[in-house]
Amino acid sequence: MRGAKTVTGIQAFLNPGWIITTLLVIAFSYAAFTILSPWQLNKDAQIVARNELIEQAFEFEPGAYADIYDATGIIKDDAEWMRAKLTGHYLPDKEVILRLRPVANTPAYHALTPFQLDSGEIIVVNRGFEPFVAGEELVMPAAPQGTQTIIVHARKNEALPNTAPMTTTQPVQVYGINTKQISELTQLKLATDYAQLAEGQPGEVHFIPIPKLDRGNHLSYGFQWIAFGIMAPLGLGYFVWSESRERRRAREEEELMETMDTAAGGEPDPHEQQNLKMRSRYGNQHKNYFKKNS
Repeated sequence: MRGAKTVTGIQAFLNPGWIITTLLVIAFSYAAFTILSPWQLNKDAQIVARNELIEQAFEFEPGAYADIYDATGIIKDDAEWMRAKLTGHYLPDKEVILRLRPVANTPAYHALTPFQLDSGEIIVVNRGFEPFVAGEELVMPAAPQGTQTIIVHARKNEALPNTAPMTTTQPVQVYGINTKQISELTQLKLATDYAQLAEGQPGEVHFIPIPKLDRGNHLSYGFQWIAFGIMAPLGLGYFVWSESRERRRAREEEELMETMDTAAGGEPDPHEQQNLKMRSRYGNQHKNYFKKNS
């Protein structure tokens, strides 16, 4: 007596293995199109925008403070990295140290020194960095005294650091350039955004290099995630087609054996039965791992 017939059609795929696989493929493709690819493409767009701003900063002569910053010290019209020419004096007794901010992959301390313009506004100026040397005491070169004219790059304020400042050191050390926090520590009314000293300007410690104009591989990664999102359902479709084809072949072999049984009035010829088994065995070698025996 023969076993149960091979299941074909949609019922062959209504089992946990195929259902879970289908759901995983759908979830992966959805994530590739809506999360992973946009994440990489957005990073590429941000780098391109930053590069354009940096390039534009050197196409124009440095402007006045009021041309770059508004009355509250916020950079106007997405003009980050634009250069400004400031005249005033440093306030070295109000200096704050930015702690362990890497420069060229090297931990470093940055000098954040308030600079008071002749017009009265006070803005934090990142004068540059001193490399961190284990076991050595930090010695930050002092800002020059008296009236200075400096050229700076406009920089946007950073978010409030998660780590509290180190108030036991002198100067106080912070973990981010957040002007509201620095204002509270120095008791000064500071501009909302800050400035980064251009190369070769009075008060420079070690010049902070301008970010590399390198787009990286974000654009290609974004397109790769789109390709993966397309390939996943196509691969699933191929496995479904392959499984259906093998099940149809097995079904046809079963029907042929039943026909021979009926015609012979009993069991088929042993030699023919062996040939059918061999064909079935070779066909089974091509079935995928989702095969569920009936």
